[in-house]
Amino acid sequence: MRVSEYMEQAELFKGVVALIEDANTIAICAHTSPDGDAIGSGLALAEVIRTAWPGKRVTNLLADKDPVPRIYRFLPGSDTFVHAVDYDVTPDLFICVDLSQMSRLADAEKICARAHHVAVLDHHPSGERFWEAGVVRPDAAATGVIISEFCLHSSRVLTPTIAQNLLCAIVTDTGRFQYQNADSEAFETASMLVEAGASPAEVALNVYQSDRLAYVHLAARVLARIQTFAEGRIAYSFATAEDIANAGVTLDELDGLIDLVRCIEGTKVALFLKEVDGGKVRGNLRSKCNLDVSGIAREMGGGGHRAAAGFTASGTVDEVRAIVLPKLCALFDDSAAPSSALTADVRGASR
Repeated sequence: MRVSEYMEQAELFKGVVALIEDANTIAICAHTSPDGDAIGSGLALAEVIRTAWPGKRVTNLLADKDPVPRIYRFLPGSDTFVHAVDYDVTPDLFICVDLSQMSRLADAEKICARAHHVAVLDHHPSGERFWEAGVVRPDAAATGVIISEFCLHSSRVLTPTIAQNLLCAIVTDTGRFQYQNADSEAFETASMLVEAGASPAEVALNVYQSDRLAYVHLAARVLARIQTFAEGRIAYSFATAEDIANAGVTLDELDGLIDLVRCIEGTKVALFLKEVDGGKVRGNLRSKCNLDVSGIAREMGGGGHRAAAGFTASGTVDEVRAIVLPKLCALFDDSAAPSSALTADVRGASR
């Protein structure tokens, strides 16, 4: 980030600080189905506020009914989250972390709507503005980067627990610094966090080296089903509700399966679908090149970044794939677009 950009961000931070200083009750919430950046950034921001402004009543919310994903329960403060449906306060300030689209707040959307003031700290492309102050920087590798810089701006006290939460945020959203968004700002911030007491080894152990055997067996099924399309440039696999139930795994454990699909040599774009309750399918999209998959996610009612996005759609795996696959093929040249014969064949291939 250039000096001029940093100064502009610092000015935007002042607006967030002003809202925090005027608030007594503050709710912090990330998007539904939170990932490591959402969980880590939210927890870190709450501690930053408590440290810099003692006496503020700060609550971390979960946007939906699911618990904190198992792999993130090692993070300091992860046991303090409150489900949005159980939060009956009208907060003075509602801070959206790792999202800038109100629809992705799920159960917390009503809380945001009734809050007296709203702020946003995010790195996703933004939708219609609904906040009074905030920073939305799609060029930032993770919201954890922005929260780290907000911490330096506001309190300048970077505790080991704040650092640990923020390091997890950055490591997970850069795919262990393997994704295209792993820029110099991300590495410099991570270095600062390690110096402040964060442990990369603890993040790696809990997030990437603690898979349950049941998950590994399910992953083997997903790997065996991988198909490629568009001359090998698209890789795809799936998990049905029956697969998930038989394996005895939770939905949050499946978040890493997209990276297995993504690993196929020659693949530029990866798609993973999983059936969830209510006759719906969650989709994960990844791009290994300069192709932008976030637009497709938004068309499907979701969102995300150029290289990593997701959505939830009604239907079966077959039905959703029949919609999404042609959109992915259209990202390439016309010769890669699926013919009607290929599309028909794809619809029946998953079972």
